[in-house]
Amino acid sequence: MKEILAKINIKRVLQYALYMFLALVCQNILFTQTRIFGVCPMVLPAVAVAVGMFEGATWGAVFGLIMGIFADMSFVENTIIFTVLFPALAFASGFISQFFINRRFFAFMITAFGALLVTAVMQMLRTSALDGFAPAMLVTVLLQTLWSLPPAALAYFPPARWIE
Repeated sequence: MKEILAKINIKRVLQYALYMFLALVCQNILFTQTRIFGVCPMVLPAVAVAVGMFEGATWGAVFGLIMGIFADMSFVENTIIFTVLFPALAFASGFISQFFINRRFFAFMITAFGALLVTAVMQMLRTSALDGFAPAMLVTVLLQTLWSLPPAALAYFPPARWIE
């Protein structure tokens, strides 16, 4: 237990808490106002991927779990999709960045693209399970993923600067 507490850096914890808060505020206030064809960008999966890549699989999953809880509370649907999905995305990105890819911007964008696509598909599956499937949902998945890439690029820089 002492080893775990010794590894926790209070300054870094506060930085990531602020990062999470700003990401949630931007997602709920700013990005809901920037719609293209009725589709809002979704930056939270990229935030989970960034923390997973730079802090490792375990701490990324913890961050993703906490952010997923807050994200589920802030969305109207009140499901547990983000609470389950964000830790998995952060853990996967932390794992692949530790063993298979580097932590550079291009690798982050490819990983974030995958996370954004998985998130959009999971949202589509939830909607299609409740309301039925329509082929236009696939267009929405693609639009949401592509429209989320520019704000996702901004998610890379705070964790990249905090690594010592």
